[in-house]
Amino acid sequence: MNRKQLALILDGCRRRSLSSQKELYELFYQDIIRVALNYASSLEDAREIVNDVFLKVFNKIDEYDENQPFRPWLNRITVFTAIDYYRKYIRNEPSKDDLEPYYELGNANNVLEQISADDLRNMVQKLSPAYRAVLNLYAIEGYEHHEIAEILGISVGASKSNLFKARARLKMLLVSHGIITKQSSN
Repeated sequence: MNRKQLALILDGCRRRSLSSQKELYELFYQDIIRVALNYASSLEDAREIVNDVFLKVFNKIDEYDENQPFRPWLNRITVFTAIDYYRKYIRNEPSKDDLEPYYELGNANNVLEQISADDLRNMVQKLSPAYRAVLNLYAIEGYEHHEIAEILGISVGASKSNLFKARARLKMLLVSHGIITKQSSN
């Protein structure tokens, strides 16, 4: 889709055209659901995030600056909607992650060559909501710990700790799936 076609769709969305809104939804649904799955606990939760994202986009479409690229604006709304969902629904869920025992792992440089994106996403989905949120904001979205702390309403130390624990849990999952092997501590 070229810039002119997108501009026409966005103009239709500004005029509250249902066909333009549907077209925008269909055009960006896959991108948004992919991001939402990084933060949600289930596909159903991710779909709820997607619906909230499009509701915000349609309500705030007049705030979009046509001189700027659309995707970053949409991505920002998506990430912050997912974080809002986290704050509202899953922030206080008890952690299901048991990090005992902690493994020291060998060389894992070629992990990405041994695992599909879907398998990795499924492993990330098994993390607690707090670990998953920090991991996504840090590793995928590129936020620093002080920014994550502000976004999630936690301390910088909690952000660092959750990232450490998320990585440790992912390593345990990679070991349990035979992707990497644990190294003995002798």
